[in-house]
Amino acid sequence: MARVRAVACSVALLPAAGSERLLSALQIVAEAGHGTAVQKVKGFGGALTDSAAMTSWPCPQMPDHLLKSSGMAGRAGLLTQDKQCPQARFPPPTVHSIPILQHAQAVARTPLSLYASPWTSPTWLKTNGAMTGRGTLKGKPGDKYHKTWANYFIRFLDEYAKHNLTFWAVTAGNEPTAGEIVFYPFQCLGFSPEHQRDFIAQDLGPALANSSHKGIQLIMLDDQRVMLPYWAEVVLNDPVAASFINGIGIHWYLDFLAPIDLTLSITHHLFPSYYLLSTEASTGSYFWEPRVVLGGWDRGSKYSHSILMNLNYYVTGWTDWNLALDLEGGPNWSKNYVDSPVIVDSSKDLFYKQPMFYHMGHFSKFILEGSQRVRLVISKKCYKCNLEYAAFLRPDGAAVLVVLNRYPMDVPFGISDPGVGYIEAVAPADSIQTYLWRR
Repeated sequence: MARVRAVACSVALLPAAGSERLLSALQIVAEAGHGTAVQKVKGFGGALTDSAAMTSWPCPQMPDHLLKSSGMAGRAGLLTQDKQCPQARFPPPTVHSIPILQHAQAVARTPLSLYASPWTSPTWLKTNGAMTGRGTLKGKPGDKYHKTWANYFIRFLDEYAKHNLTFWAVTAGNEPTAGEIVFYPFQCLGFSPEHQRDFIAQDLGPALANSSHKGIQLIMLDDQRVMLPYWAEVVLNDPVAASFINGIGIHWYLDFLAPIDLTLSITHHLFPSYYLLSTEASTGSYFWEPRVVLGGWDRGSKYSHSILMNLNYYVTGWTDWNLALDLEGGPNWSKNYVDSPVIVDSSKDLFYKQPMFYHMGHFSKFILEGSQRVRLVISKKCYKCNLEYAAFLRPDGAAVLVVLNRYPMDVPFGISDPGVGYIEAVAPADSIQTYLWRR
């Protein structure tokens, strides 16, 4: 995290003449002496799950086209190698996942940041002897079971390194609270915050530190933000565990239960040296929702709303779940079908780039890695036509302003930068726009 030492940017969203329903004056300022920490962006991307890899690979032109047209390959993106599926049902990663990751790196104009997230250990290490359902590691931290599981992380990294694939980070495990739920239907491995703390301090942290993968980062939690700040307090108040950890991963599925100011904001201010990263999101996941909605604009807006909210509360990046899925929202062995930014119809050798894909592009293509978020100071606001927005200064000196209008009417406004000039603009109803200019 960086502290702003001087006035970095001064931009105002101003009213268009004669309008009474505007966001009237929005200044982007970072003032000297306030000691205000604003996060630097890591990136935006999605998970190359086994489902996404199996869906993408049979469509010959799709991987190349998508990787070149997406901000993930075009900029500093995040790609998750999300190990969720039993190997007995899916081909090994050398068949599709590794070739896709290698191709992504080859076409990327800047390096991709890869991170890995395991869902469960082998069953023989677990208390319930099963991939699914309530179960955790046998024994206790520091014993042979925990050290064996920690060594699985190292072996994974070793094997991918043989294919010239190195990882920026790993998470301590996907959704550790899921493994505390009886009859949980997907792969899971349960941890309490105390158990995760001690596993990191005694097993995973030392294993990573003593491995050949120097500098790899470790992300704790990787679960719903409703667990914060309590989970972070338990883990990060232990100095040994904290010394191995770099960031905190969050998922979006229970955001409606977790006010962002009471979770992310408090966590950031308690532990400002640990970055926040949104590590999973998907639409169509609730039982009352349709799984795949081709052309669903609202789902794209939902993504942008979440990204903007997260960015404005110290999150450094945002990761979608499956990069691509089929028309059913799979394949998925447990029928956990969801929507995706890219839907593939392999029978016709076609793929559809959904509104979610283009919404994400407003962030991944324009907000470069290392961009610094700057605060917005509002002098007057229209409460019936709220725009959502976030502003950044890029490493190349350009300014970026993303504006989302989820209101069913056009909203005129102006953009003024004292050092550059002034323009009048309109945020059309149900739209997203990105403004980029040199300073």
